[in-house]
Amino acid sequence: MEYRAHLSKDKRLKKLVDQHDGMKLVKRRNIFLYLCRSIMSQQLSTRVADIIHKRFVSLYGGDPTPQQVLETPFETLRGIGLSNAKTRYVQHVARFAIDQGMEFKALAKMDDEGVIQYLTQIKGVGRWTAEMMLMFVLGREDVFSADDLGIQQAMAGIYRLDPADKKKFREDIIRISGKWSPYRTYACMHLWHWKDQKKKK
Repeated sequence: MEYRAHLSKDKRLKKLVDQHDGMKLVKRRNIFLYLCRSIMSQQLSTRVADIIHKRFVSLYGGDPTPQQVLETPFETLRGIGLSNAKTRYVQHVARFAIDQGMEFKALAKMDDEGVIQYLTQIKGVGRWTAEMMLMFVLGREDVFSADDLGIQQAMAGIYRLDPADKKKFREDIIRISGKWSPYRTYACMHLWHWKDQKKKK
């Protein structure tokens, strides 16, 4: 894979790349559902997030349309385990999808920053959520999420950086990540994998 050779120029990252057969990006067409799931899973464990998502889908007997979600009573959505705020955010996503559009083809034509600016108009969708969507829905290869806690923790450990000085730490990780372009998404995936493996030990 082309990205492996490029990322291996960074000796510390090379160790992570060598430990894994390779990362693959898969494009997903349903942006609306991804955003709903992303909002539902915020600040929750993967297990709890999965349970809530299954309850959400079962309300409709399959993947719902934005219109179906908008027509669902507030208390019904609350009843699957969503907070008041998350219920409102999911409704905001549905309304935006109907009024402004959230088609894969349209967003695929935008550059990364254009997608981020477009989606963060939705209340409840921040930059991090939009960056994850760029990576795991649109399959963009060169996205770096500087605000992701997992990436920050992995880089602090691997590059021996001190996160105490937040401004300098942020500057350092952005500077280091610049060397990984145009494959920063793959680097992020290797960093997450490293952190997950370390957690298991």
